[in-house]
Amino acid sequence: MIHSFTFSPFQENTYVIADETTNEAVIIDPGCYEQIEKETLWRFIETHKLTVKYLLLTHAHLDHVFGVAYVKRKFGVKAYLNQLDMVIYNDVASRCALFGLRGYEPSEIDEFIQEGDQFLFGNTVLDTLFVPGHAPGHVAFVNHAEHYVVGGDVLFRGSVGRTDLPYCSYSDLMSSIRTKLYTLPDDYTVYPGHMAPTTIGREKQTNPYVKL
Repeated sequence: MIHSFTFSPFQENTYVIADETTNEAVIIDPGCYEQIEKETLWRFIETHKLTVKYLLLTHAHLDHVFGVAYVKRKFGVKAYLNQLDMVIYNDVASRCALFGLRGYEPSEIDEFIQEGDQFLFGNTVLDTLFVPGHAPGHVAFVNHAEHYVVGGDVLFRGSVGRTDLPYCSYSDLMSSIRTKLYTLPDDYTVYPGHMAPTTIGREKQTNPYVKL
């Protein structure tokens, strides 16, 4: 099971992926900013009787990490991020101040992840892909058995991640899409950090920014 929530003024997609045979789960990119959003996430976990095993971050932009401290405390899990994104993660509090966003609670990253790392929960396996460009340490999580990728802000339906922010790289983003995501089979669903899901095949054929 994969379930998405759209949180915060940035309309960020937070994902809960659960193994239906064991009810073990992961939370990816907790963008819950308001208390009611945090409680909505908690109630979903409680209602479905899920056991959260991991807190995974595709990258460290503020809209994807608002709820890190809450999730770690509420579910007793570690937070995982690629080390190259620590320069962004360590600056989240000041970025929140810049946007006039109050109440952000900093929290430590517990483990660094890199391409090739696997996360097992129940009978489900997520493989880690390194896909920098939108952020220097951006990663994506692929489920090959169920043919999907949780891609963060790399590839969207008809669009791509922005590269006008600090530490972004347009050339790295294009390379990540072409050499990592577009090498996945066409039927893989892409669950992005914003907006609706798409497929690898659709974007190869129609994405105006990078198509094959």
